Amino acid sequence: MPAPDSNPSPQRKPAATPATYADSGVDIVAGNRAKQRIKYLAQRTFTRNVLSEIGGFGGLFRLDGKYEEPVLVSSADGVGTKLKLAFQLGVHHTVGADLVNHCVNDIAVQGATPLFFLDYLATGQLDGEIAEKVVSGLSDACRANGCALIGGETAQMPGFYADGEYDLAGFIVGVVERSKLITGAKIRAGDVLLGFPSTGLHTNGYSLARKLFFEVAKYKPDQYVNALKEKAGAALMKTHRSYLSLIKKLTASDYASGIAHITGGGITENLPRILPKNVSAHVELGSWPVLPIFEHLQQLGNVEQDEMLRTFNMGIGLIASIPAERFKRCKSMLDRAGEKSCVIGRVIKGDRRVVYV
Repeated sequence: MPAPDSNPSPQRKPAATPATYADSGVDIVAGNRAKQRIKYLAQRTFTRNVLSEIGGFGGLFRLDGKYEEPVLVSSADGVGTKLKLAFQLGVHHTVGADLVNHCVNDIAVQGATPLFFLDYLATGQLDGEIAEKVVSGLSDACRANGCALIGGETAQMPGFYADGEYDLAGFIVGVVERSKLITGAKIRAGDVLLGFPSTGLHTNGYSLARKLFFEVAKYKPDQYVNALKEKAGAALMKTHRSYLSLIKKLTASDYASGIAHITGGGITENLPRILPKNVSAHVELGSWPVLPIFEHLQQLGNVEQDEMLRTFNMGIGLIASIPAERFKRCKSMLDRAGEKSCVIGRVIKGDRRVVYV
């Protein structure tokens, strides 16, 4: 027989008062109160296709019967370290729009019309006012894009996030007729590459941008920067542009053989995602106006051009490949609609990469 344990564990006394979830930092009552505050924000995005209410286990959405062969297109993304700036400035409305617009663009470039959106908001301790501001931004952007905010998750995780910080991510679903899918397979050598302006960094490159602004240059978020003619924080917080209405103009008459959303990785990594194996993109540097913020970032960090081009969008948030025979009609349509664009290059024979000249 084994010898008895000579050092038995001491008896643990139960807590003097019953422990609750709130003792660990999760306030269910406050969470429910916050959810009620933001419920109406989601409901105002509802369309006749939404069959559920906020608060159920899953959102229900009815697909119209107008599609002969519908294809669902989905995407998920986050806001990234741009949130750090939102915390510093106390600006929480625009990050919701950043998230929705980014996700909308990702599916719109494939020809899809957004149907519904779900969000994920996680924080250490839920602040109802901040949550309401974030969801208000989500709701406004969903309405602007004709998309229903049908649900999401608000998670309280004490000890996981620093005080006053949160993470924000989203998931979108859209639909397109299979015959109208835009995959880039029709891109051919000779196509004209049209670039469309961004509003700024959008939601990418913020780890480097924050380092250069706040560590190298030692700017304060509310400090006016002469080179930018605005405050540092304002320049970095410009909302990610939605290209949905523009893309609809391009697809209405089948002008585009491929469309790329220029996000993390810049033109260098995003444009090849839509190119067939037998072609490359011939991109002419200097063919579009680079926004002052990118020039300033490059100067602050003495950043090499290749590094800039694979980190930031450099002022071009969307690129469309237009067959040469359709280009004049397409450009005329865009000019009449007031859509700014630049010819930034051509598609050439190659091996699926970007060649800068």
